[in-house]
Amino acid sequence: MTTLTRHLWYNRSGVSRILMSLCLVAMTALVTRMAIGQDLVVDLTKNVVQVTTGFTGSDVMLYGHKTGPGDIVVVIRGPLQQIVVRRKKHIAGIWVNGDNMTFDAVPNYYAVASNKPLDDVITSYERDTYQVGSGNVEFEPLDINAPINEIKFFREALIRSKSRQGLYAIAENDLIFLSEDMFRTEFRFPANVATGTFSIDVLLVRDGLVENVKTKLLNVRKFGIEAAVYDLAHRQAWIYGALAILIAALAGWLANAAFRRA
Repeated sequence: MTTLTRHLWYNRSGVSRILMSLCLVAMTALVTRMAIGQDLVVDLTKNVVQVTTGFTGSDVMLYGHKTGPGDIVVVIRGPLQQIVVRRKKHIAGIWVNGDNMTFDAVPNYYAVASNKPLDDVITSYERDTYQVGSGNVEFEPLDINAPINEIKFFREALIRSKSRQGLYAIAENDLIFLSEDMFRTEFRFPANVATGTFSIDVLLVRDGLVENVKTKLLNVRKFGIEAAVYDLAHRQAWIYGALAILIAALAGWLANAAFRRA
């Protein structure tokens, strides 16, 4: 690395640190001003996650201010979907689909962050009330008469599947206090996250009980060519279908022409 290169690198690094410090100072001043007369104030670095061509995921920072003692638990979930969970069977050396169960109002994405382990912060009753922890997420099977043990089996399988996909996450100790009252945490929205509206509940917890709740909404939306294709497919389905057939026919004709020349 030449002297000039090192000089430029250090300058860029220094500028980045300065910009980060200025952002933190501005964020602290803004939240402190908003927090006057309130015991809990929260906000997001962005309220919309843009899904465009080549989207590989996005990080969103939540920051806030609390007054007085207490811990913070953040719960984010959405959008709600209907999901079919299938059980695989091993028959004659081949895995095939067996029994299945359909769940309604299942959050496509679910995450929790806290400044301490949940067992040290919030009671089990409050966790159940505010759906803190994947085991407390409310979604029910369409078949209300299904056996309890079957519901439990398929429910746990659904949660495991979502966790493997990076869509369900519990991050204890991932919420950081910048000072005695200022806090922040980040959530990762993977590339396979569904579009829609997400609800973010920030709980102020004292002595295991929820004292205050602030809710923020975040939208994950398609932009650019993906948004145009999505809107066309849902609002003008017949045009979308005709174009799909036309493109498939054209691709087949071009492939046939190429093979003939070869």
